[in-house]
Amino acid sequence: MKKIVLLFVLSVSISGFGQRKDKKLITIDGEETTIAEFKRVYEKNLDAIDNEDAKSVTKNLELYINYKLKVKEAYSIKLDTFPSYKREMETYRNQLSAPYLQDTTFIDKLVQDAYFRTENSVKAKHILIRISRDATPKDTLFAYNKILKLRERILNGEKFEVIAAQFSEDRSAQDDAKTGRKGNGGNLGYFSAFNMVYPFEVAAYNTKINEISMPFKTQFGYHIIQVDDFKKSDGEIEAAHILVKDTSAVSKTKIESIYGKLIAKEKFEDLAKQYSDDPGSKNKGGNLGKFAAGRMVKPFSDAAFALENVNDFSEPFKTRFGWHIVKLIKKHPIKSFDEMKKDLKAKVKKSSRMQLSEKAVVNKLKKEYSITEFKEAKKILERKNLRSIPKDSLQNTIIRINDKKVTQEDFVNYIRNRRHLAVFKLFEMFKEDQIIKYYKDNLIHTEPEYAYTLKEYEDGLLLFELMQEKIWTKSTKDSLGLKKYFKTNSKNYKTDDLKAIKGQVINDYQNFLEKNWISELRKNSEIKVEKKQLKKLIKFYGQN
Repeated sequence: MKKIVLLFVLSVSISGFGQRKDKKLITIDGEETTIAEFKRVYEKNLDAIDNEDAKSVTKNLELYINYKLKVKEAYSIKLDTFPSYKREMETYRNQLSAPYLQDTTFIDKLVQDAYFRTENSVKAKHILIRISRDATPKDTLFAYNKILKLRERILNGEKFEVIAAQFSEDRSAQDDAKTGRKGNGGNLGYFSAFNMVYPFEVAAYNTKINEISMPFKTQFGYHIIQVDDFKKSDGEIEAAHILVKDTSAVSKTKIESIYGKLIAKEKFEDLAKQYSDDPGSKNKGGNLGKFAAGRMVKPFSDAAFALENVNDFSEPFKTRFGWHIVKLIKKHPIKSFDEMKKDLKAKVKKSSRMQLSEKAVVNKLKKEYSITEFKEAKKILERKNLRSIPKDSLQNTIIRINDKKVTQEDFVNYIRNRRHLAVFKLFEMFKEDQIIKYYKDNLIHTEPEYAYTLKEYEDGLLLFELMQEKIWTKSTKDSLGLKKYFKTNSKNYKTDDLKAIKGQVINDYQNFLEKNWISELRKNSEIKVEKKQLKKLIKFYGQN
């Protein structure tokens, strides 16, 4: 029974957006339904109906009237005010609106860029000057000027690696006096799409070989990059390794002993299981799965990608984790764009670069909307006790988007639990959030298909809750009512044992309860069908 109702819910619910000039077909307690609304419902159902009798226009209209009466009842008893309903609708509204917040042209460009940067690898080194997440404009400017001066020193002839080792705030660039570890001088080796945070990736692929980029910002701070090389990507490889932790002379002796066994034709997989100190791979014969250049530390990546033939293995080499021997299992060259397009699109949508797609939509909306910021109201941003200002003092409009007024209180509520960024940055985030919210709230007026689908879900969810309350729960918990119904209708069943056919009886009892309930709803409602329009519909579809 539930399944039948839900199928009907999903197929019949309809909203009258954009149909106000159409002729009415039915009126229920003063609320009109147009011919176009019913036609949309009926035609949607036709595709799923193979029974000629079920195609009857008159019968479908009766079902539609029953449906409208139930939904009207759900609203009259305020099921739409329940917190659970509101939460469910908010979640669905966000899911349904998500595609409208994506600039498809922009996404296609991101996918094409991602393929180019998968097909081609870049080798670069960088210098980082960190900025805290709550940095003031003054702090940000100081960091920018600091890295700009470092860039000028390199342009004037000082070596990038030396400056990186002395001044970069990426610790991997610096020598470590305590451990004796040699810094990498900012050298990142080869990398491709999705290996770095997106702004870093963009800067690397937009900088020419041997040139030094202008300072650019990521979530970590300001960077400058020098690009050393650009080449066709090696794709991905599948490899296995044997790891001996520690880098002492004892460890070196041990790894050389294992290497000797490999030379003597002992199986790599068996030696990995016996000797490797990598708990994640040793039980799999050292198998690390598939990875691209840049995914592993540089010495490991260089050794692995230097292997030419499947089953070749390297000589022992050292990383900061210890001594390794790596074996090539399989090469995975870059596929064509058409083969990779679907996976790349999924990666793009999961990555931080999707924020740029939403940003593109926001920038477009900023041009379309009339947006006003009120300077006097914005003065609260300067107050240290901003989050504790009484609500009564926060009722001035701080932003207006077209005809929508956004108050100071709305802003304070937005930032109450957001303390990781400076207030002026939070205000910009809040403004964009309000633009998106305004856009989403108005989708029902600008996107008819969105409005129809949202209304379907709203009414369907309400009807489900209503049927649960009025029919389904009652039929299973009202044991006396069920027994009475069974006794009254015993002639319709082949047994007197209710337990033996309880499922069937409950289903029949639900139909009985629903029929009586619909009868009551019809009795208490004023329903008018425009017979002339109904006849036209019957003639048009050739179905009575």
